[in-house]
Amino acid sequence: MAKAKPIKKASTGSGQIRLIGGQWRGRKLPVLDSEGLRPTTDRIKETLFNWLMFDIHHCRCLDLFAGSGSLGFEALSRGADEVILVEKDATVAQQLQRNLASLPAAQGQIINTDAIGFLQSPATAFDLVFLDPPFHRELLPNVCQLLEHNGWLNVDAKIYIEREQASESLLLPSNWRLLKDKRAGQVNYQLYQRESE
Repeated sequence: MAKAKPIKKASTGSGQIRLIGGQWRGRKLPVLDSEGLRPTTDRIKETLFNWLMFDIHHCRCLDLFAGSGSLGFEALSRGADEVILVEKDATVAQQLQRNLASLPAAQGQIINTDAIGFLQSPATAFDLVFLDPPFHRELLPNVCQLLEHNGWLNVDAKIYIEREQASESLLLPSNWRLLKDKRAGQVNYQLYQRESE
């Protein structure tokens, strides 16, 4: 098992994420340093959850590249019925599990596996999916196709994508309609809705 590295300074403070809304508003959770881990900034997170204001309550949510858990825990705080957080790094997944237990949130689940492997397992459909993979690894094209074609999305599911601005244009399933599109620094973030083909 990988040894935990020193705590990293995140945008929300030294080694922390902050929940910005819902029942645990203002709660801070520790974050471990790990290669490729970029907690979503409060500014982007606030915009995203304003977009999702009427969609979070009672939804089933998948945080596929959980990392710090910033998006998945925010969804839990705001009333999601179920949130699955998938994280490949075992040490990071253990920290997510500790944070989940500290809330506590029975409707959350941490799964320590890689995103591609997870999406090749038997599917259950989600209402909302967060995709914020490590930058510069070109993971999104394959992941988006697996989500669409392996039964992971409800008919009108929403998909949030956060990626580096310099990345190539993203080939998405043809029935994903762009709802929102913004930039912050070197980050592009978008919200899509799945439509029946």
